[in-house]
Amino acid sequence: MNLRNTCFGLIGFFSLPAAAQQPAGTTDTVGESLREVVVTAQRSKQQNIYVPYSVSTLSAQYTKEFHPRTSPDALMSMPGVFVQRTNLGGGSPFVRGLTGNQTLILVDGIRLNNSTFRYGPNQYLNTIDAYTIRRVEVARGTGSVQYGTDAMGGVIQVFTKEPSFTSGKPVVNGMLSGKYMTGGMEKTARGEAQYSGKRTALLAGISKRDFGDIRGGDTTGKQTPSGYDEWAFDIKARFLLKKNITLLLANQFLQQQHVPVYHKVQLENYRLNEMDPQQRFLGYAKLLVAGHSVWNKETEITISFQQGLEGRNSQKNGSTILRKEKDRVRTAGITADILSAFTRNWTANSGMEIYMDKVASNRQDVNTVSGEATAKRGLYPDASVYGNYSLYSLQHFRYGHWLLDAGLRFNTFSVRIRDTSLGNVRITPSALVGNTALMYILSQQQSVYITFSSGYRAPNVDDMGTLGIVDFRYELPSAGLRPEKSAHTELGYKIQHKGFSGTAALFYMHLSDLITRVKEEGQVINGYPVYRKENSEAAFIRGAEFSISYQVVKALRVNGGLACTYGQNLTRNEPLRRMPPMNGRLMTLYRETDWYMAAEMQFAAKQNRLAQGDKEDNRIPVGGTPGWAVYHLYGGYKTKSVQFSAGLQNIFNKDYRTHGSGINGLGRSGWIAVSFQW
Repeated sequence: MNLRNTCFGLIGFFSLPAAAQQPAGTTDTVGESLREVVVTAQRSKQQNIYVPYSVSTLSAQYTKEFHPRTSPDALMSMPGVFVQRTNLGGGSPFVRGLTGNQTLILVDGIRLNNSTFRYGPNQYLNTIDAYTIRRVEVARGTGSVQYGTDAMGGVIQVFTKEPSFTSGKPVVNGMLSGKYMTGGMEKTARGEAQYSGKRTALLAGISKRDFGDIRGGDTTGKQTPSGYDEWAFDIKARFLLKKNITLLLANQFLQQQHVPVYHKVQLENYRLNEMDPQQRFLGYAKLLVAGHSVWNKETEITISFQQGLEGRNSQKNGSTILRKEKDRVRTAGITADILSAFTRNWTANSGMEIYMDKVASNRQDVNTVSGEATAKRGLYPDASVYGNYSLYSLQHFRYGHWLLDAGLRFNTFSVRIRDTSLGNVRITPSALVGNTALMYILSQQQSVYITFSSGYRAPNVDDMGTLGIVDFRYELPSAGLRPEKSAHTELGYKIQHKGFSGTAALFYMHLSDLITRVKEEGQVINGYPVYRKENSEAAFIRGAEFSISYQVVKALRVNGGLACTYGQNLTRNEPLRRMPPMNGRLMTLYRETDWYMAAEMQFAAKQNRLAQGDKEDNRIPVGGTPGWAVYHLYGGYKTKSVQFSAGLQNIFNKDYRTHGSGINGLGRSGWIAVSFQW
C-alpha cells in the first residue's frame, strides 16, 4: 500500500461532519478544544478557533486520569506529535517531521533548548516531571518569530502547575498519590501541598519514581538494562503585590540516575553505557504588570537561571577503561514582553530576549585495574560561551470576518569557542525572520486560514565543537557554519459546531543550508566511521494533519487524530532522515459524574522510505520499521477525596517499536493509581 496515497486518501474520512468535539465552552481532556484559550502561537491569549495556526493542547486532567509514565508519553496522545525513544529514559518529540534542536521546547515560557542540544533525537523533554504539568500547547509549523531559534518544526510549551489565590479565608490543602505497574516497571509516589491566601499562594511537590526494566511484546520480553531511578522537587509562589502587579517565583529540579542506553549495550558490545546523572534545574522570577495605556496593557518580565547536567559512563566488553564524561550547561536569561492594544481590533506583542550559555565539559578515562585516571578533552570545548539576543514584534489585526497576524524577529548570536582542535573561534551569525497569517471567519463555528512562516536554527556548540562518539559514528569539530533556514506554508480549516469539531491542515516546508553530518571517506576512529558537520543540504517536507471529536451522546465522546509527513532530501535525491510514518490515535471515552471508561488505539504505518543514514542506523531494522497498532483500556472512579485510576496497555501484547527508537514499546501490562486529596 502506498503510504502517501493512504494518508491523503483518508482526508475525506477525517473531514466528515461526524468529526467532532465537545460543545463550545467545555474542556477536552484528551486533545484540543477549539474554544480553549491558547497563547503559544501568538504570545497573546486567544480562542483556538480564531488562531491562524495549528495548535494542539493537553490539559492537567489528562495526566491526572491517564497517568502517562513521562512527559514524552503524554505528548504521544497529541495530534501531530510523534515520539521517538532511544532509551527508556528518553523520548524525543517530532513535530512536522523535525526533532532535537530543530524543534523548540519551552517551560513556562523559558527556553529548555540550549547550545548543546544535538541534531536528531534527544532526551531532554523527559527532564520535565509529568506530575507538574498544568497544560501543554504544541504550535506546529511556526514559532521562530514568536520564540526565536530552533522552532523550525514548531514549539512545544509546557506550563507547570500554579498555586491559586482565594477570596476568603486562607486554605491549606494537599494531595498524595501513588502508581504501580505490573512487573515492577513503575513505582511512583507524589506529594503536593498548597497554601492559598488573598495575596499569597504557595504550591510545593515532590516525586519519587523507580522504573524497572521495560517488558516488550510477545517476542521481545524483558529488555535489560533499561530501568532507572528518578526524583524531582518543585515549588512555586505567587504574590499579589498590588491590584495590578503579580510576582511569580519558581524552582524546579529533576534528577535521573543510572539511565541505561539499551541499544548500545545490546548492539555495540558495551558492558556499560548509561547517563548518570541526567539532571535539570530551573529557577525563575516572573513579574506581570497590568497597564492602563494603549501601549502597555500588560507587561511580563522574566529572569531565569537554568542548569543542565549530563554525565555519561561507558565501558566496552573486554576493556579495562571506564570512560566518565560530564557536560554542564548554565543558562542565564531575561525576557520582556509587552502587550499593546491600540484599538479594539489591533493588538501587538513586542519584546526582547537574552540568553547566555556557559558550557563546561570534561572527560576522564579510568583504568579499572590500576585505578589511574587520565584527563581528556570532553565532548564539547570546555568554557564555551554562547550568547543569544533578539528583538521581535507581532501584530494582530481584525477587520470584520478577517484576521491578520504578522511579525518580525531579529536574532543575533555571539559564539566563543577555545579548543585545541578548532583554535580560538568566534562567530556572530544572525537572522531576520517573519511570518504572515490570514484567517477568514466563516461563522462563529468555522474558520479557514493560510500562513507563511520563515524559520531558522543558528549553529550551536554541539554543531561546531563535538569531538567523540555520537550514536553510531565518531564526530569531528567544525567551524564557520551558517544558520539553517526554513520556509513554511500552511492551509488550514477549523470547525466547532454543537456536538462536533475538528481541524485539518496541509503544509509544505522548504529547508535550506541544513547542517548535516558528512562522512570522511576512509577514516575510522575507535572502530567508528568519522563524520564532520557542514551546511550542505536542501530538503522539503510536506504533509497533512487532522484531529476530530464527536459527542455521540451526553456521556460518550470519540476523538482522534492522524498525521502524515513526506520528506525528501533534494541534495542527495533520497528520503529525508528520520521521517515519521503515518501515525495517529483514536479514543472512545464514556464519562459519568464520578467514573469514566476509555478505549484507545494508537497506530503507525510501516516506514520503509529510508535515507542512507537511516540504513546505517542500527536502531532501524533492515528494510524499515514495521507498522503497528496497539490497544489500551482505562477506567477510573472518584469520590470527594479519593480517586482510583487503572489501565491495561497493549492488551494484545503486540511487539512494536516507534520508528528510529532504540528500544521496543511496552508489552501487555497493567497499572493502578490512587490519589488522596484534602
